[in-house]
Amino acid sequence: MKELSSLQVERLKYQPKLPSSLAGGINNLTMTEGNKTESVKDQEQIKELFKNTYGKPVVTFNSSNNKEVSKKRNIGVILSGGQAPGGHNVIAGLYDALKQANSENKLYGFLGGPSGIIDGKYIEFTDEKINAYRNTGGFDIIGSGRTKLETEEQFQKAWQVCKNLGITGVVIIGGDDSNTNAAMLAEWFVNHNAGIQVIGCPKTIDGDLKNDQIEISFGFDTATKTYAELVGNILRDANSAKKYWHFIKLMGRSATHVGLEVALQTQPNITLISEEVEQKKMSLKQIVDNMTEIVAKRAQMGKNFGIALIPEGLIEFIPEIKSMISNLNDTLAALENDNNYKNAEENAKFEIIKGKLNSADSAVFSSLPTMIKQQLLMDRDPHGNVQVSKIETEKLLIEMVSAKLAEMKKQGTYNGKFSAQCHFFGYEGRCAFPSNFDADYCYSLGYNAFALLKFGLTGYLSSVKNLSAPASKWVAGGVPLTMMMNMEKRHGEFKPVIKKALVELDGPVFKELEKNRTTWAYEDKYIFPGSIQYFGPSDVCDITTETLKLENSAKLTAV
Repeated sequence: MKELSSLQVERLKYQPKLPSSLAGGINNLTMTEGNKTESVKDQEQIKELFKNTYGKPVVTFNSSNNKEVSKKRNIGVILSGGQAPGGHNVIAGLYDALKQANSENKLYGFLGGPSGIIDGKYIEFTDEKINAYRNTGGFDIIGSGRTKLETEEQFQKAWQVCKNLGITGVVIIGGDDSNTNAAMLAEWFVNHNAGIQVIGCPKTIDGDLKNDQIEISFGFDTATKTYAELVGNILRDANSAKKYWHFIKLMGRSATHVGLEVALQTQPNITLISEEVEQKKMSLKQIVDNMTEIVAKRAQMGKNFGIALIPEGLIEFIPEIKSMISNLNDTLAALENDNNYKNAEENAKFEIIKGKLNSADSAVFSSLPTMIKQQLLMDRDPHGNVQVSKIETEKLLIEMVSAKLAEMKKQGTYNGKFSAQCHFFGYEGRCAFPSNFDADYCYSLGYNAFALLKFGLTGYLSSVKNLSAPASKWVAGGVPLTMMMNMEKRHGEFKPVIKKALVELDGPVFKELEKNRTTWAYEDKYIFPGSIQYFGPSDVCDITTETLKLENSAKLTAV
C-alpha cells in the first residue's frame, strides 16, 4: 500500500466548493444560450475549417427545481500536455457529476495522454481509484502526453476505440494546443455523424489560456504561489547574506503572466517582462544596460545583492533575436533531412546555419556565446520551434552584466562587487498540492464539463467565471473553442490554433508593476509569502492571485 503524508491524508478529506448553480445537483440544471460567436481573428478561414462547430453561442447554467432523469452515458477523459496542479480534481468533479446523473454511467481514463485514445489504452475509474487522488497534485492518475490529435488516421482510431467502449463523450484536459486538438476532434466527429461529443478544460500554469470567458487557466494559482514561496525564500537569503545577486528564470515561454504574478507577490528588484521588451523593441544590449544600471546604483548604496526575475521565453522576444530564431526555425525545418548537416561537426553546423540565415540574422547568431548557439540547435519542440526552456538566458545575462560591470570598473565608474547565482523554477510548480482555489476551481470545471455533455454540446470549453468572488457566486457555463482561434504558422504551415493571451501592457496587472518598479529596485520592499495554506481563515487559505484580483477589479470599475 502506498504511504501517505499527513498532509495528503487531510487533503483527501477536503470537499471542494461548487458554484451555487451546480451545487443543486447535475440533474437540476437549466441552460441559457447567449449570442452566436465568431473567432478572435481570421474568421473566414476558421469558419471554413470548422463548418459544423463554428459560431455556437456562449452558454451558462442555472439551478432548477425540475429534476430530469439522465440517460446512461460512458465518457472518456484525457490529460494532455504538461502537468498543472488540480488535474486530478477535474477528473474527480467529472466523475462525481457523471455518477450523480446516473449511477450506471462509466468514466474511462485514457492512459498516457491523447495516444491512449488512439491505441485503446485505458482504465475504468472506480470510487476507490478516484478517492485516492482527490485534491492531490500531478497527473499520475492516468498520465499525460503530447501526442497531437490531428490526422485522419488518428481520428478513425479514436472513433473505433470509443465505439468499442460505448463512449459518447470525451473530455480533454489541456492547454491551448490540446484544446485546439479537441476542437478538431469535435469537428471531425460531427462531420462523420459519430455521435461523440468533445469538451475541453482550460489547463496551463503559464496563464496564457484566458479571455473574457476564461478568467484563468487552472494550475496558475498554485504554481505561482509555489514559485513565490521559493523566490521569497531567496529574497530572505539575499537580504540576510547581502552578497549575492540571484538571477531567477521562471516558467512561461510565450507569455510572462507567471513572472508578473510572482513579482507582485514578492516585489523583487528587477522584473523583466517579455511583452514589454518586444513592444519597446529593446535590444539585448539595452536590457543588459538597464540591469547593470540598477546593480551599479545599488552597489553605490552599499547593496551588492538583489533579485532579478527573468521570463523563460525572454530571448525570443528581443527583436533581433526573435527575428533570428524565426529564420532559424525555418532553416532547421529545411535541413531536417539534410545528411550533410546532420553528420557535420558542431562548428561546421554553425557555419552551415550562418550561411543559410539572412545577413542580419547570421550576424546575431554569430555574436552569441557558443553555449547559447548549442542550445538554439537542440531538438525542436512539438511545434517545430526552438526549445526556449533549454536556453540558459539567466546565465547569458549574468555573463553580459558581469562583463559590463568589469568595463565600468576599468573606467572608474563602478566600485562594487558582483557575485551572481542562477536558478530556474519550472518543474517545481507543476505538480504541487493544489491550493484551495485550484482544488475548488478544477472540481467545478470537471463537474461543469459533464453538464455541457449532458446538454448535448460539443466543441466547447468548460468555463467558470467571477472567480475573485466566493465559490458559491462563481458562474458556470461553456464557451465555443472556435471563438478563441486564429491562424498561426506551425512547422512552416498556417494552422488553426487557440490564440495565446499575452501580458497587456496597458492592463491593470502590468500597470501595478510599472507603478512600483523604481521603488522596488532600490528600497527592498521584499515580501515573503511563505508556503500555500490549506487550513485556517478564508482570507489566508482561499485567496486568489494578484492578477485575478486586479483584472476583476478593473472590470468592476469599468462597469
